[in-house]
Amino acid sequence: MIGHMYFPLLLQPTKSFPSALLSLLLVMAVHSSRTVSLSRSQNCGTPLQQSLKLTRLIHKESVELIRTYKASQGAMSELFCKSSSSEVPQPKISGLEPSERLLSVSSILQSFLPHLQRVLEQQTDLQSPSSRLLTELSNVRNRSASLASVISCLYQNLFPNLPAPEPAGGPTQMPPPQNIFQQKVYGCVVLRRFKDFLLNVARELRTLKSRVCRMPPANTLF
Repeated sequence: MIGHMYFPLLLQPTKSFPSALLSLLLVMAVHSSRTVSLSRSQNCGTPLQQSLKLTRLIHKESVELIRTYKASQGAMSELFCKSSSSEVPQPKISGLEPSERLLSVSSILQSFLPHLQRVLEQQTDLQSPSSRLLTELSNVRNRSASLASVISCLYQNLFPNLPAPEPAGGPTQMPPPQNIFQQKVYGCVVLRRFKDFLLNVARELRTLKSRVCRMPPANTLF
């Protein structure tokens, strides 16, 4: 008798089941949203902030580096710093899509690295070992190599299904042997264009943050 009393109770549908299911789905959706946000923050925000912070630092150092460079080259430094060179990369970033523009940033940055190394080598022959210019040149070159790695990491995090950027140190058009005057001109052109390029990179990274790295709206569940 007791068994028959409880059996109908067990068969009765639970009226609260639909609301419980809805609550469970909402919890899962919120968790999923938070997981996506956390993943986006880790894969986009952190590398992007590192890239932007390092870019701004190197740009600030490059401005001071040009002043030091001009002061160390003697007379006519202002004149030959207005010259140009076809072998030195241009600072303009190309591409329409964010992936194309970030790849352009990576490619141009890698192209600048051997030129910065060449300027350092040339000035090492022209300056005393204790020269402030050599220290600043070395710092900018080393930080720029680090920036190339960070930019490459950022690109692969944001666009994992696209081909990775070529590693630094690839084929780059370098100038033929130069006399001392040509070396001074070349060095200033490299540093000036690199400074302009860094300014463009900082702008590009800020744009990338607004276009690609925006967090999803707080009320977005799916």
